[in-house]
Amino acid sequence: MKFGIELGFQLPRPWAQESEAELYESRLNIAELADQLGFDSLWVEEHHFLEEYCHLSSPEVFLAACTQRTKQIRLGFGVMLLPPMINNPVRSAEKVAALDLLSKGRVEFGVGSSSDRLGTLHGALIGNGAKKLQKRY
Repeated sequence: MKFGIELGFQLPRPWAQESEAELYESRLNIAELADQLGFDSLWVEEHHFLEEYCHLSSPEVFLAACTQRTKQIRLGFGVMLLPPMINNPVRSAEKVAALDLLSKGRVEFGVGSSSDRLGTLHGALIGNGAKKLQKRY
């Protein structure tokens, strides 16, 4: 049997200026501890505009930091969003490949699509407006 851990990035209000930096540092400490305790895998999820639910819009950046602070634990995307208007699939594959090199082969890669509740990203309406954007790109 294998055991993994899912790291949440919840940050309830009120926020101080340093709150997000402290959140990331605490999650890096948890990742390090999970590795030391022998957990098999660690998973993070990409979310956008879910202010109190999740403050992790770039899981690949966080997992890159984890590669430098862990030795054995597998590092997983649960999931990276792949609608092209959010993450270009080719660039995403390149980022994951680089991360896999940094981690010495410890990356678990999962992809998914976003919900209609995602909101606005880079001026592009996600959800109903996504169909128009997909036709253009």
